[in-house]
Amino acid sequence: MTMPSTPYMQGDSEDSDDEQGHRPATGPAYSGGFSSSSDAIAEILEGLTEPQREAVLHDEGPMLVLAAAGSGKTRVITRRIARLVHLGVPPWAILAVTFTNKAAGEMRERVLSLLGHDPRLTRGLTVTTFHALCARLLRRYAERAGLKPDFTIYDSGDQASLCKKVIEGLQLATSTWPPRSALSVISNAKNDLMGVESFAASASDFYNKTIARIYAGYEKALRAANAVDFDDLLVITAKTLQRDAEVRQECQRRWRYLLIDEYQDTNHAQFVIASMIAGASSKQEQQEGTPAEAPPAFAGGFSSLSSSAARSPAGPSIFVVGDPDQAIYGWRGADVSNILEFEEHYPGARTVALGENFRSTAPILATADHLILHNKRRKHKPLFTSKAGGEPVEVVLCRDEHHEARLIADWLRGLHDEGEQHATRTMPSSPAKRRGAEQQSESVAWRDMAVFYRTNALSRVLEEALRDAAIPYVIARGTAFYDREEVRNTLSYLRVVANPADNISLERIVNTPTRGLGDAALSHLEAFASAEGEPMLEALHRASEVRDLSPRALKGAQNFVALINAWTAGGTFMGAQIGSSLADLVARVIDESGLRGMYKKQAETSKSDADAQRLDNLDELISSARQFETTYDPAADPALESSPDHQLLPPMLAMLRAYLESVSLVADADAVDPAQGAVTLMTLHAAKGLEFRAAAVVGLEEGLLPHSRSFESPAAMEEERRLLFVGITRAMRRLLLTNAAYRTLRGMAERTIPSRFIDELDPAHARISNQASVLSGLEGTRWVDGSEGNLDEGASRLGRPSRFGSRPGSSSPGGPQSGRGDWPSDIRTTDAARRLTSPGGTSDPSFVPEPSGDTPPFKVGQRVRHPQFGSGVVRSISAGVNARAVVDFAQVGRKTLVLEYARLTAER
Repeated sequence: MTMPSTPYMQGDSEDSDDEQGHRPATGPAYSGGFSSSSDAIAEILEGLTEPQREAVLHDEGPMLVLAAAGSGKTRVITRRIARLVHLGVPPWAILAVTFTNKAAGEMRERVLSLLGHDPRLTRGLTVTTFHALCARLLRRYAERAGLKPDFTIYDSGDQASLCKKVIEGLQLATSTWPPRSALSVISNAKNDLMGVESFAASASDFYNKTIARIYAGYEKALRAANAVDFDDLLVITAKTLQRDAEVRQECQRRWRYLLIDEYQDTNHAQFVIASMIAGASSKQEQQEGTPAEAPPAFAGGFSSLSSSAARSPAGPSIFVVGDPDQAIYGWRGADVSNILEFEEHYPGARTVALGENFRSTAPILATADHLILHNKRRKHKPLFTSKAGGEPVEVVLCRDEHHEARLIADWLRGLHDEGEQHATRTMPSSPAKRRGAEQQSESVAWRDMAVFYRTNALSRVLEEALRDAAIPYVIARGTAFYDREEVRNTLSYLRVVANPADNISLERIVNTPTRGLGDAALSHLEAFASAEGEPMLEALHRASEVRDLSPRALKGAQNFVALINAWTAGGTFMGAQIGSSLADLVARVIDESGLRGMYKKQAETSKSDADAQRLDNLDELISSARQFETTYDPAADPALESSPDHQLLPPMLAMLRAYLESVSLVADADAVDPAQGAVTLMTLHAAKGLEFRAAAVVGLEEGLLPHSRSFESPAAMEEERRLLFVGITRAMRRLLLTNAAYRTLRGMAERTIPSRFIDELDPAHARISNQASVLSGLEGTRWVDGSEGNLDEGASRLGRPSRFGSRPGSSSPGGPQSGRGDWPSDIRTTDAARRLTSPGGTSDPSFVPEPSGDTPPFKVGQRVRHPQFGSGVVRSISAGVNARAVVDFAQVGRKTLVLEYARLTAER
């Protein structure tokens, strides 16, 4: 496997280095260092703010730049590089490191432009990513690192295949020890620089001892294959720099000035690499036990900087840029303490805060700043803009996820078709703000809009709403819902159920999860099926007749056939055991096939956010089947009309085939209009580093954002808050935040609790519109009971009323003209309501649970328990139809709960 092209500066060839790691001088400019050009430096400093200027003018010693979102950090890094070169620092003495090829490429192009694309000023300058830098160093010092120079770098697929072989070689079942779960644990150990021996020594239980055996076998297999994985690039480089003084000295002589972008995202291995190259501080020397030799001066000297052979009295010249408030990758090993403790690691380091944001309007920034102030573990910096005006942040409480998705689609359509003035006309604002908005009434291109969500499972309903509204969209850094592995696996099972001749789908899932039908067994079965002219499923039925099939494979085949027969009643789709619910069938397939158990085990062992989201996606697939069920009309099914035996086709089979067809059509979405671009759908994690003129964040609900996995850890809760902070600061001009009063889980609509983050927003810059047909869940908070009074019950400040229907009896199809909006609180015929089940157990389209008027069952001071929030004490309570309780929970703080939906129980 070959590495992608690495983003080094042109002319940066290691073959031209001399024995000391210096770049040979080319041209007269290097005869004694560059002469300082006052005109060039003045141009470099032009247009910088005072804090940016201070950072760029920094010469020697460590510096920390706390760069707020949109504060111009790339400008600071690139101009500092350009200034150093013009001051006489040879370009090959400068190393700039970031995390993505895209960021490195952008940084490189900016530096080239600043230096006039002059090869004399750029030759040897290294602008790269951590992984590319390490690959380069390991190629050069392969033997010292214990590798061969022609080693191969394994990608995630190669790693999984190799790990699977190792697990099988240890006589372990891959169903019990999934390769990707094992690799996740191994990856975390590697990034903490924990080798095989130290990991085995720390293993105290059966699980970790077994992982230690897999880890040892995996490392042995990698070395036997002369291969490394992506984690090895970092780990082996870090350990080589720690133990090999000669390698360390050469790197320190080569790179006198180290600049690191996004420093808050570094893990322990990257921290060590940076420390070793920069020349560790005295504290690090004690911690690592590795003295840092002072690099000698360059032969030509520096015209304006220190040329002493000893280390600069100011300390290592390491210049890091980052923002602790945007540290959102703790789940994959990033350690925010690297940036929070920078001054401790480098005593005497200078710190500059870049607080002025050049991206977003004042209300958006004030909202973000007010939110992040609730975090304790951070470095405060001002977050402001010099630009006046801007619309308040819009927070909308929706009825359910379908209402939420349609409302977002309408908001996007309005901004695109009618411009920003459209939304202003429907939202009360001051005359000054209205005049400012009228000056910004141009339409917003699709490519300048985005929708963010916490988990990928939320994209399905959004995708459907955007398709219905004819809005082009793309999924960024992810896969469309129906293309995700766990969803495709489930659909493959369903396709085999619907069409026994579908060999492609069967081959995908016949051994997923593993059931003893490996490659050899499948080869025998395929040969038998081919000889008999039958589909593979029939060969599985006749597995006892297949030669050379092992007893384990025979049992696996029989079990698989038994599953299919159970779901289809022997192929007849008749009988009480089949039922009449498509969603129930999908749920049975997910549970009884073993898919849920497999992904649950992966999530529990890896602690990975991605693995946990697989379970959410499986539940969302059940919800999609439930939704299809409510709209499916057999009389309008074209497949039934064209089938000669349509009267004999079992209803469940007909519905399943129609559902699978509808899913297949989704994958063939119309091409995006290249002139207009497309709205971007992405997770909040993927949004980091991007910006959009208009952005929406969906699903601000407890258990979703913040995610339920963050409830037991203050550090995890702070990372969830930083995640929303990142989403808010992606928006330049317009921001919409939404939640749903009901959200469908496993096919059933469940009452949600608004996210605590809503109550942490700044009421002076955010406006809440309650468009739900139930209580908002914010009663008792400052949005309702406080002096701000910013919760507008039933008011709509978004969209076009005609898209969402009208109040019964109104004379206009666009709804009431009173300014109260298009979702009056007395309309309860929502999609969620139609899916709710009445107390009698039947589906009643008009049924919506009403708050009880009974006396509240709890008293002030009573201890209660909530299934999600844990134990708490009732602080206040109200009776009547709007009964609610204010409860102080030990884990999550004070919450106001509607008793009808709170699921509180008395604690004994």
